[in-house]
Amino acid sequence: MMNIKIRRPRIEDMKELNQFFNIVITDTFAKEGISNQVESMNEEIETKGIYLENDFESNGEKRFFLIALDNEKIIGSIEYGPASDLILNCTNHALKGLPEVGTVFVHPDYQKNGIGNLLLKNMYVTLQNKGIEEFCLDSGYCNAQKIWKKKFGEPDYLVKDYWEKGYDHMIWKINVSDILI
Repeated sequence: MMNIKIRRPRIEDMKELNQFFNIVITDTFAKEGISNQVESMNEEIETKGIYLENDFESNGEKRFFLIALDNEKIIGSIEYGPASDLILNCTNHALKGLPEVGTVFVHPDYQKNGIGNLLLKNMYVTLQNKGIEEFCLDSGYCNAQKIWKKKFGEPDYLVKDYWEKGYDHMIWKINVSDILI
């Protein structure tokens, strides 16, 4: 049985976390069949690194990360921060001011073991403790969309063929108290 610990990242975790983002995002692009979109993949990796820097620079005020560890090895991440421009543009700014939960990543070797659910539960409690009642979450990855639909139902916003034909973008608006019941 794994010994999973959830905690805030420390500055000394930065290098390992950036390597973790690289591994997970590269694996996700491969599983989605979009490995050829190298520029998009690199942008995604870079953006997650910037989000992490924002967390450290603001002491969790601009971005707030939690990480999952198995015997001190980083195996998962989750964060919240301001809703992305993508979410704002796709919702005609209807979700402006609502925090976005994202960077919900689990190392490929640890997927389908409940790590993502553990991270989500910890984030829900964190949001509730900070007085945050609602958040949004989005996904353009087909595999992740299946997981989110199972967990949260149909998306509140569906942008058909956003990425290209057959690749939609989905956005959910979620009430924290509804999922903490």
